Amino acid sequence: MKYFFVTGEASGDMHAAQIIHSLRALDSSAHFFGTGGKNMRNSGVEIVIDIKEMAFMGFIEVVNNFFKIRNNFKKVKEAISSIRPDVIILVDYAGFNLRIAKWAKQQGFKVVFYIAPKVWAWNEKRVNVIKKYIDLLIVIFPFEKEYFENRGIRVVYVGNPLMKKISAQVQNVDKNKIAILPGSRRQEIERMLPIMLESMYFHAQKNLVVAGLSDFGEDFYQSIIKDRAELVIDDTYAVLNVSKLAIVASGTASLEAALMNVPQVVCYKMNRLNYWIARLLLKVNYISLVNLILERPVVPELIQDNMNAVSIKNTAMSVLEDVFLIKDAYLQLRKLLGDGDASNRAALVIHDFLIKGD
Repeated sequence: MKYFFVTGEASGDMHAAQIIHSLRALDSSAHFFGTGGKNMRNSGVEIVIDIKEMAFMGFIEVVNNFFKIRNNFKKVKEAISSIRPDVIILVDYAGFNLRIAKWAKQQGFKVVFYIAPKVWAWNEKRVNVIKKYIDLLIVIFPFEKEYFENRGIRVVYVGNPLMKKISAQVQNVDKNKIAILPGSRRQEIERMLPIMLESMYFHAQKNLVVAGLSDFGEDFYQSIIKDRAELVIDDTYAVLNVSKLAIVASGTASLEAALMNVPQVVCYKMNRLNYWIARLLLKVNYISLVNLILERPVVPELIQDNMNAVSIKNTAMSVLEDVFLIKDAYLQLRKLLGDGDASNRAALVIHDFLIKGD
């Protein structure tokens, strides 16, 4: 069978690659195509567009890159039309992928969405798009199953894919570093990394480690770091393994730090117009996945103007004094997220969906 994956950022590339690995064991004749990065490419996927050409965030950035995004839509549609896959698996990246879902379903393709659009957080009208154009929704947070079922959507909860990957990474080593995880998109790294570095530099200049991505190149990070911290490329878990604290850009990294038992301060800063638009649209009380899943403020969040060097430093010191409370909450988080075989379960669900043909 032919599978076409659409991802648009680093986390989606990683999750897709894990499913692809499991699908190969289930389908010996499988062929894989899609948009992705190094993880999918290393898994033998024929890449149509690299995620470096797709990772735009924020309302203003999307508008400014309108023609590039439109061209990406065109390339994906042309590739799907040429390949004629048996199924299209859309991974996260909701703004782009919901539009692909509508087009693909209208062309008669089977459409699966993995890692649901966060309609419970904002823009709930997208529920209607999901219901109309997606054949099967696979979710990774426990509260999502009931939410989507109550809205008449075919949904399967498989657990969280980070559990298995992270459980194999944790090591019993000295933890004396302070990790800085500045995000997976160029715009957010440029905006937040300088502030994160400033906040911790005089406190722990010899122990600062920045987790970077090879997608942007070492020179990009070094132009911002300027010898103020160690840089580790493509090994976030190694950075977290040796860290007693993490300064984290909101997103998947917040959950990764929690599952690796690292106390953290969650930060986020965006274009000011983007921020005010987001404030009007968001319906949730928290931006951190940890706090959202546990439904209470376990890890501190510093957003927009509150994300400054002084606030980060002071909050970080408070967190280090309260590590036992945070780590106790992390134990509850692990229990909620399942036993860690999410990617294999997702592959089984997709394969079963194709075999049964419904």
